[in-house]
Amino acid sequence: MAMTAEIRIGVGGMTCANCSARVERVLRRLPGVVDASVNLATETARVRYLPALLEPEGITAAIRGAGYEPLLDPDAMREAAAESTTVTPGAGPGVTLHTPSPQPSPAGGEGAGETAACTAAPSPQACADATSSPGREGSERPRPGAQASTRAGTTGDPGLGRDLRLAAAFTLPLLLLSMGPMLWPPLHHGLEAHLSWRAQGLLQFVLAAPVYFWAGQRFLRHGWAEMRTLSPGMSSLVMLGGGAAIAYSTLALLAPGLFPPGTAHYYFEAAAVIVSLILLGKWLEARAKGRTSAAIRRLVELRPQTARVVREGRELDIPTQAIVLGDLVLARPGERIATDGEVEHGESWVDESMLTGEPLPVARGPGGKVVGGTLNQTGVLYFRATRLGADTVLAQIIRLVQEAQAEKPPIQALADRIAAVFVPGVMALGLVTFAVWLLVGPAPALNYAFVAAVSVLVVACPCAMGLATPTAILVGTGRAAELGLLFRSGPALERLAGVDTLVFDKTGTLTLGHPRVTDVVALDGDREGLLALAAALERYSQHPLARAVVAAAEEASDAIHTASERPGLPASSQDAAPPLTTPLAMTDIVNAAGLGLSGRLGDTVLAIGSARYLQDWGVDLSPLAAAAAELGAQGCSLIHVARDGQPLGLIGVADPLREGSAEAIAGLKALGLNTVLISGDQTAAVALAARQTGIDQALGEVLPGGKAEAVKALQAQGRRVAFVGDGINDAPALAQADVGIAIGTGTDIAVEAGDLVLMSHDPRTLLSAIALARRTLTTIRGNFFWAFAYNLLLIPLAAGVLYPLSGWLLNPMVAAGAMSLSSLFVVGNSLRLRHFRRPRGFAVPDRASG
Repeated sequence: MAMTAEIRIGVGGMTCANCSARVERVLRRLPGVVDASVNLATETARVRYLPALLEPEGITAAIRGAGYEPLLDPDAMREAAAESTTVTPGAGPGVTLHTPSPQPSPAGGEGAGETAACTAAPSPQACADATSSPGREGSERPRPGAQASTRAGTTGDPGLGRDLRLAAAFTLPLLLLSMGPMLWPPLHHGLEAHLSWRAQGLLQFVLAAPVYFWAGQRFLRHGWAEMRTLSPGMSSLVMLGGGAAIAYSTLALLAPGLFPPGTAHYYFEAAAVIVSLILLGKWLEARAKGRTSAAIRRLVELRPQTARVVREGRELDIPTQAIVLGDLVLARPGERIATDGEVEHGESWVDESMLTGEPLPVARGPGGKVVGGTLNQTGVLYFRATRLGADTVLAQIIRLVQEAQAEKPPIQALADRIAAVFVPGVMALGLVTFAVWLLVGPAPALNYAFVAAVSVLVVACPCAMGLATPTAILVGTGRAAELGLLFRSGPALERLAGVDTLVFDKTGTLTLGHPRVTDVVALDGDREGLLALAAALERYSQHPLARAVVAAAEEASDAIHTASERPGLPASSQDAAPPLTTPLAMTDIVNAAGLGLSGRLGDTVLAIGSARYLQDWGVDLSPLAAAAAELGAQGCSLIHVARDGQPLGLIGVADPLREGSAEAIAGLKALGLNTVLISGDQTAAVALAARQTGIDQALGEVLPGGKAEAVKALQAQGRRVAFVGDGINDAPALAQADVGIAIGTGTDIAVEAGDLVLMSHDPRTLLSAIALARRTLTTIRGNFFWAFAYNLLLIPLAAGVLYPLSGWLLNPMVAAGAMSLSSLFVVGNSLRLRHFRRPRGFAVPDRASG
């Protein structure tokens, strides 16, 4: 298979769904382009292409030839195309560069600059040398989204505000001159006395021309490009509508005799107001769209500007970009962690709410992982930098959210297809409207025909259609990131809203993922003593069950030393074994792999393991039969303990359910979802977990490949399936499902098989994910209803269907305002997703997952 590359590039000047669809068509026609997707809300294009057939310059040239402005220069695009980490020729020995994709500005669009990440180098200076090149910032490592943070609060088009101010400055006096006399008779008499009808027209032309030809030049430029390529869009409608008003009025000014009596009127103000109102709508829309990327901006701003590192025994304050792998970094109380790392010294509580969406801090000490951007609260931490730049969790989160916002869901593709035929249809309808009014309209028919045709052209712009989906996806995925829910794509969010069945893996998903001692049965009542004896022998085994016994014994010993009781492990009796701080000395250890162990303790022989193993030793286990049957029914693995051929007791080990598992399943059922549990564990254990959580159906002893087959079988029944797993051994099932959900990934969020990554281990976060996905899809549908209903309602009104009944005809200026209002409504409706809250009654408790 030929090697492909993918780049993301900003596209300036797009104004409606036809614009984005047109850029897509132009890009897909290029030789070597495998796929292209253009997002109107973020003003970005994603292009996957064959480098052997196409250079980045060809992509920028195509966008520019279509009448739009690429917002990233070709050199930076070439760097962005090398998304994966590569050894760059000439970078220097031992230097690895990573060039991440550009970050979007708050209003969408891409930043104009790009930096290279130095992810490995023998020294900081080597990084600086490698990243210092023409067009590349000379720093060791980029601050993710630096462009976005520095451009916060600006619109995607810096000239938009300037053109709006120019248009307003000329349009307001023009309105006073043209409409004022109708509203205030003294003004009419004053103008009649001092200016002739032609002089008034000339003055109106002088005021209207700068608005249409200068402030509105974006519409003329894009409109002409659209018409030239036979793909008319919003700019074409504005160009034709405003141009018709200018041309009609100019002809009436210069040659009024060409018109039938009573039809030579001026409509200069209509052209100026159309341009001014649409510019105002675009300016307000850009400001509102800028708010949709607030989540990414907040993530970007979490990155500290400076860090304190320890080099050659000295503490140095350096720019965060200058940290290199292996640096020992200091985080003081109240400071944000500079980059990802592993704690070497110190203990503290760290606020990781930016990862998990849960507010309470977690304890971090030696060996613990810390994540760049999280807040160190109480103690001093010294940690080794393990990830830099684009490889950090924060950068990955930002990249995942951006990719989700840029990818186009199926519902948006449908809207694009509709918009592609909508505008040509509207232009045809405008011609029909003009012809009908000219033939059957009242006198002066030409005036009525002109007003109706211009109103149809202006009011029918499909801007709202193009913004319906991407703005909702933009806000929804950003809010999801704040809650610790990372959607890898926009289509995943749409698909999750439609699932009816959730299939769960058991181990590590609904359970803790490692065995724990749940029950201790001692025939003499001394459970701590039994644990101490068992642990003394199990220390010589690496079996997971053995480690669980040792851990439980150590916990019990700690409880004794602190004079507190641990549930299920009561305080030691008079005959308790010695504390485990001085482990019992075992000799003559014999390990029967998979069955058990034996050893000598002084003059006695201790044996521990399965029932079969102890029976082979001649131990009578009948005194433990009842307890063994009860624990076995509960899904526990059983460890029998005997001394000198006599049974001492029984230890039950199981993988306990995570806190909140039962509440999560109850919440999912309340949302109307079916639940299935699939695991490779024993059937009895899987069935027990299903009963404890309330899951409808359970399948045990299923291999990883079998999980994917089970998902496929459910899909064959017509179900839309989401699979929830740990993202490693469940990868086939995650890929097979309509939506793959990786849960509890902590700091390792790069789960390629999953469509949704849950940063918290708590399964109740699924409720938030599904509720938010449904709310987002509902918002998208509401946006589409408004956009389509608005056009379907206003186009007939603009054409004049009510005139025979009421004598009312839509003014082109009112049509321009109405068109802008539809886009603002869609954006405003999408912004309501910023206030999404977790479902009531099933809220995740205010705690952080360790």
